[in-house]
Amino acid sequence: MSFLPARKGRHRQRYQDHLRLVAGCIPYRLQKDVEDRNSSVTSRINVLMISTPNRDDLVFPKGGWENDETVHEAACREALEEAGVKGILDEDPLGVWEFRSKSRQNCCNMEGGCRGYMFALEVTEELDSWAEQTSYKRKWLFPEEAYKFCRYDWMRDALQVFLSAIEERGSRRAEKLVELPMFPAADSMAEHQMLTSAGCSEKPPTVQHLEESFTNKCIVQG
Repeated sequence: MSFLPARKGRHRQRYQDHLRLVAGCIPYRLQKDVEDRNSSVTSRINVLMISTPNRDDLVFPKGGWENDETVHEAACREALEEAGVKGILDEDPLGVWEFRSKSRQNCCNMEGGCRGYMFALEVTEELDSWAEQTSYKRKWLFPEEAYKFCRYDWMRDALQVFLSAIEERGSRRAEKLVELPMFPAADSMAEHQMLTSAGCSEKPPTVQHLEESFTNKCIVQG
């Protein structure tokens, strides 16, 4: 399978307040074979992390946000280049973290530091081959395992925010399901026909596709 090579260099790198801007994501999937409906959403979550050569700890995909892409495109690109996954990216970031780059870990100030925007990415496709496969190996983990093996404290913070957001989202969905009215099958079909004849799309309006020219086919969901 062919794929675009990973971007190299920092000639397009964005900076703000002397900090390098970084975009990344927490790729995740929901286990669908869990039968316990009373269990929390987070108990069915797996998150994807990547390993680097000669290290036992793990990180989430992230990298420089460049000046020819949106922050969402940057996050999707990093997930594709480093972990070989595509999916649906949340429109709103989990948060913004400031941290020192790996080459400046022992410094006492933020000179040469980074400002990272982290998103949740629901994985819909895993590629067999990807740009940085020789440098990064991917691993699906339960959240407690991810927390244990996470290399950076700020990524642990991002993981905690992510889990809280997923749990809250699951609660909202459960409430909506309880409130949904029941329609006879005939009425449901008639409603579908009315929408179709009116030219309405059944795709949720909060999901938008970015430009088709963008190789990642990044999907952003509000």
